[in-house]
Amino acid sequence: MTSSPTVGVTGATGQVGGLVARALADAGIAQRLLVRSPWNAPDLPDAEVRRVAYGEDCAPALEGLDVVLMVSGAESQDRVGEHRAFVDDLAEAGVQHVVYTSFCGAAPDATFLLGRDHWETEEHLRRSGLRTTLLRDNLYLDLLPELAGDDGVLRGPAGDGRLAAVARADVARVATAVLLDPRRHVDRTYELTGPEALTLGEAAATITELTGREVRYVDESLEEAYASRQSYGAPQWQVDAWVSTYTAIAAGEMARVTDDVERVTGRRPLSLRDLLVRRARRA
Repeated sequence: MTSSPTVGVTGATGQVGGLVARALADAGIAQRLLVRSPWNAPDLPDAEVRRVAYGEDCAPALEGLDVVLMVSGAESQDRVGEHRAFVDDLAEAGVQHVVYTSFCGAAPDATFLLGRDHWETEEHLRRSGLRTTLLRDNLYLDLLPELAGDDGVLRGPAGDGRLAAVARADVARVATAVLLDPRRHVDRTYELTGPEALTLGEAAATITELTGREVRYVDESLEEAYASRQSYGAPQWQVDAWVSTYTAIAAGEMARVTDDVERVTGRRPLSLRDLLVRRARRA
């Protein structure tokens, strides 16, 4: 270890947090990986590993850090409470600046129900007195091919609504840029989107073209959407959240395209076509 880290990264065992942690390591930045399962943490140079679980007492693991990437926790019925507890621990530990992965259109009345969770977390961050940078991500572009079932049908009550989905890699690049120079991004909110807004029908056609897997979109009614998801045995709050993803698209709440990814990183964000071409080359 060349120096004591002042940058903390939560979620380093996951997709976005892991990409950020690796990018910081490549830049020679000492960091502290704040993870629920330390044995799964990536082995990176100049990286400490501490166990952190939202909702538990995390303050001791956060002491000495100046800026922390707070990747939103896994979906749960009490995610807001877990987030609030972690924000309180950040303030108690003396952390100065939090970079939080929120969601586009976060609001108390967001159609996407989990967007309301993010709004509550943002509000608690504002009340905490911490410096903040909010990364309001659109739906992850990487998930679109996975939304189709085994029958090749991407189904949901989204109508002809459009979705400006963003690649995880682009969210990670923005988060890394902010962590490398946090003072430039204090009290900023970035709406992170891809370069275009697609209907789910257009997304299905692109997936079919570039993967060779026949995928089609079926616009469900609300009743059909609930019926098709009840078989998973998920709790009602989660089924409601799943269905609201599509009704938010139908309402136009995920359609806005911004240039925030390019403004922060200097690079154009990936489109669905770009992402699928990349995957094909790596296969």
